[in-house]
Amino acid sequence: MASVASAEHVSVTPALRRLYVIRFVFAAAWAALLVVSGSHFTTGVKLLLVLYPVFDVVAAVVDARSARAAGALKGLYANMAISTLAAVGIGVASASGIAGVLRVWGAWAIVSGLVQLLVGVARRPLGGQWAMIVSGGISVLAGASFIRGASQDNPSLTTLAGYATLGGIFFLVSAIRLSRSARRA
Repeated sequence: MASVASAEHVSVTPALRRLYVIRFVFAAAWAALLVVSGSHFTTGVKLLLVLYPVFDVVAAVVDARSARAAGALKGLYANMAISTLAAVGIGVASASGIAGVLRVWGAWAIVSGLVQLLVGVARRPLGGQWAMIVSGGISVLAGASFIRGASQDNPSLTTLAGYATLGGIFFLVSAIRLSRSARRA
């Protein structure tokens, strides 16, 4: 039974590693575009803000398709629903301004961070998941910070770029760790 489980984990690892690298590249590019846009709250920036949770949904769908044998599907399905709601919520909140977006983004970061933490714990046998567990915990804290930051006199979106960058780095670390785990297996 153990050899069957490890064979399943080994077959999931390359797809998960690729997905993590793609998520890193996307997060870095997204953060750069947000920083380049400056403090201008244009239609393009609003679309960029909605794109991030939409990409999260797509990544969770890809992950769920490749991870059927590795478990954690309930968490991935929950993430799809949460991120879909976040995309809609951010789109609606963008009409009220940056503070509204930060509140919705913060709530999304808290809930999706908890889900990411639980999925990381469920995937610990795959290896390379400690970064996902830590990232989920940091997401919860960051989400609370975004909600608190929304009440400032002049809230800023630049913190979201830092959040995306850090999350991307955690995905890259996990991809590297998965490579090492796969070589050992």
